[in-house]
Amino acid sequence: MLSRMKLSTAITRLLDIEHPILLAPMGGVAGGALAREVSAAGGLGLMGAGYADPSFGYGSDEWIRREFDKAGEHAIGIGFITWALAERPGALDAALECGPKAVMLSFGDIEPYAAKIREAGVTLICQVQTLEDAREVAAKGAQIIVAQGTEAGGHGAARSTLPLVPAVVDGVAPVPVAAAGGISDGRGLAAALMLGAEAVLVGTRFFATKEALGHPNQKALIERTGGDHTLRTKVFDTARGITWPEPYTGRAIRNAFADTWHGRDDELRDQSPSMRERFFAALREGDTDTAVTFAGEGLDLIADRPGAGELVGRIAREAIDALTDVPNRFLDQDSETD
Repeated sequence: MLSRMKLSTAITRLLDIEHPILLAPMGGVAGGALAREVSAAGGLGLMGAGYADPSFGYGSDEWIRREFDKAGEHAIGIGFITWALAERPGALDAALECGPKAVMLSFGDIEPYAAKIREAGVTLICQVQTLEDAREVAAKGAQIIVAQGTEAGGHGAARSTLPLVPAVVDGVAPVPVAAAGGISDGRGLAAALMLGAEAVLVGTRFFATKEALGHPNQKALIERTGGDHTLRTKVFDTARGITWPEPYTGRAIRNAFADTWHGRDDELRDQSPSMRERFFAALREGDTDTAVTFAGEGLDLIADRPGAGELVGRIAREAIDALTDVPNRFLDQDSETD
């Protein structure tokens, strides 16, 4: 009987998807093939256009169109770093021309873009890291809000997932909330639903899948590394010549480069652009001692590299099993009779 059960939430109904599982739009990792497989399995795949900067090897208008073509008949979405769109507003236009199911904006003021996205009939998803920001994007038209805890891989701020999610749920109701940060399996999905979230946004776990972009050496590193070996830092952004606004830092797996340069951003900045060229070469070559591998604290729960569609089904089944087992494990039936 459990195999026929499914999770139904405000977000699955809004997006018309089977499972409350959203692929985090990781730049350089979440391309059209990965997004397609997540959507085909009943979640929502979101491609990551990042800074929409062609110098990164992804995110250009041409890249956006090409990756959307890989989705075929499956509806997918796309995510951008909001503050970067000010320099490349045409990237959003290119994405909307491809007919995405959703656009996710993270890190910055959504007001210049929210109306255009919604008027195109596209669901607007906004990722936030504070309760104040959650209330702001709700007021500006966000239809789904992602509450991201500091446990997440990649860029984020300072609040932790466990207390942030229910605070955002209460603070922006009735706008539905998805939880993000350190979620790698069905137990994480079940826990998020108990906190009042209507879905989860999962990143690092999907990095270690067959369809994810990124060097195989990075995927292998994710599989063998634990959450104790990550740190939040600006050093990898400095090496790439990117200045992120406060209060954001990036969580990544510690490596020799981070151990050498963490906290020495001014010295590192003085070595640009030669350092930037060295850094991107390391990324292309799979030199994980130098290149950044953004990853979250859920690393301990990652030990294999399945197909993304298989992973969606696994997370959904695990969540259903965890939720249906709650009465047996924790609720004590009173055996006394009057």
